[in-house]
Amino acid sequence: MMKLICVALVAMLSLTHALVKEEIQAKEYLENLNKELARRTNIETEASWAYGSNINEENEKRKNEVSAELAKFMKEVSVDIRKFNWRSYQNEDIKRQFKSLSKLGYAALPEADYAEFLEAVSSMESNFAKVKVCDYKDNTKCDLSLEPEIEEVITKSRDPEELKHYWVQFYAKAGTAVRPQFERYVELNTKAAKLNNFTSGAEVWLDEYEDETFEKQLEDIFAEIRPLYEQVHGYVRYRLRQHYGDAVVPEKGPLPMHLLGNMWAQQWSDIADLVSPFPDKPLVDVTAEMVKQGYTPLKMFQMGDDFFTSMNLTKLPQEFWDKSIIEKPTDGRDLVCHASAWDFYLQNDVRIKQCTQVTQSQLFTVHHELGHIQYFLQYQHLPFVYRTGANPGFHEAVGDVLSLSVSTPKHLEKINLLHNFVLDEEARINQLFLTALDKIVFLPFAFTMDKYRWSLFRGEVDKSKWNCAFWKLREEYSGIEPPVVRTEKDFDAPAKYHISADVEYLRYLVSFIIQFQFYKSACIKAGQYDPKNPALPLDNCDIYGSVEAGAAFHNMLSLGASKPWPDALEAFNGERIMSGKAIAEYFEPLRVWLEAENIKNNVHIGWTASDKCVSA
Repeated sequence: MMKLICVALVAMLSLTHALVKEEIQAKEYLENLNKELARRTNIETEASWAYGSNINEENEKRKNEVSAELAKFMKEVSVDIRKFNWRSYQNEDIKRQFKSLSKLGYAALPEADYAEFLEAVSSMESNFAKVKVCDYKDNTKCDLSLEPEIEEVITKSRDPEELKHYWVQFYAKAGTAVRPQFERYVELNTKAAKLNNFTSGAEVWLDEYEDETFEKQLEDIFAEIRPLYEQVHGYVRYRLRQHYGDAVVPEKGPLPMHLLGNMWAQQWSDIADLVSPFPDKPLVDVTAEMVKQGYTPLKMFQMGDDFFTSMNLTKLPQEFWDKSIIEKPTDGRDLVCHASAWDFYLQNDVRIKQCTQVTQSQLFTVHHELGHIQYFLQYQHLPFVYRTGANPGFHEAVGDVLSLSVSTPKHLEKINLLHNFVLDEEARINQLFLTALDKIVFLPFAFTMDKYRWSLFRGEVDKSKWNCAFWKLREEYSGIEPPVVRTEKDFDAPAKYHISADVEYLRYLVSFIIQFQFYKSACIKAGQYDPKNPALPLDNCDIYGSVEAGAAFHNMLSLGASKPWPDALEAFNGERIMSGKAIAEYFEPLRVWLEAENIKNNVHIGWTASDKCVSA
């Protein structure tokens, strides 16, 4: 018996020794693989940048070829990875790297399918970028682009018929035109998910958040915030009725979305002049002052860089200034103007592509995009596999924390863009309401962008009802409806860039919730917010120059994706749970005011069902 035990023990020790030896080899394998992946992803990113900066057939062909090459390489990697017993290793870091690398994504598709997938997505993305519509007053002039011509009208016109004209044309060309490609995209998305051992593409996207209860958590947080959204919605409808009349805006129905100052009704701050609680109080809008002072896109980016360095964070490298596109080129080329930040996976090669306009909102967008760049720079010392955000929402939140700070009267006065502004109670409510038109209004919009795609990926909606399912969600969560009746002959979802371009949208919802957690903590660290001191409110906190807040950001950002996101959140502020408490705290004075005002004016809260989409 003793002899048998000894033999078993020797066998076990031998196995352990073999595993330890294999783990050492695995570490070396990962070091080499990370370097090779960074090199290959750099080549792919360069090809994507070339295409996004100059949309033509040659660049599209090159981009798709390089993506296919990388996919082929990833398939080879997945075969190699199976040779390692990584799930049995002792080192958690090595296990985490292998787990991340074992996800193939779309590269799991057979070669022909992968090529077809790339073709479908780049065809939708290219279509979106090239949409041109006809002028409302001159139907022979048909060269109006989304940026800047259509957006200029959508944000500034107050003529319902003109707004409807541009809405209908844009949705037909950006959405309905690509239905065949979108259907194939959904099929291939589902096939790729199953090849990666997921039940659908919805689960692939949710897996990035490393928490099986994440969908439920978001539903719960949204349920907490919904009452405030309904108060904002009711008040906006009440004020729009005063402006447009009963024939245009219903008393109890959903809001006609073309009147909300945004093509997708995702943020409503561009109609602040119509719905501001105290119209006689000036709203903070420093656009005219920026123009007067001779601001340029370059100056806006230099100011963003200054904000980060004031917190003792990393200065923008020279490569950024040499290689970024921060103004729309004037040589007539088609390009994706949608603002985006790019990491090229070398050292210091980071770029932004943005057709920057000299406006207040674009000043905030500049800070948002630079937040991505700061994240890239903070984690560029890590292995390739960790060079991404703790979760996709963290990446979006960083720059928005700075934007919250930049948009305060306190900061705008500091940088000499705002003069003689008195922040009394009425001005404060105006300012909070303006912020809510961006931040609170966005939450249900963002949720529906992915809830809709999850339902298609999961096969929960019959193809014959795809379009009305989209509008049903928009009505249910946002209380908005299209300006004209839609049917299944229309197909409207891809008229949003991120849906055409296969970009997961939950990151923005998570970001809009978690950025207030970051902001509140940063403000406390900066000595700018004290719940017990009315002189230091959360909604006028400026973290510019706070080295303490900068250190907290460094602690979190430098982790990249090397730890699960609750660890990264804890590194920032000691918390481990995403919560809606900070966003509620920020808007509490507005909630109290809105509830009283809506009761006083007998405003209907909520909305009746929409009749603006008819399934055949």
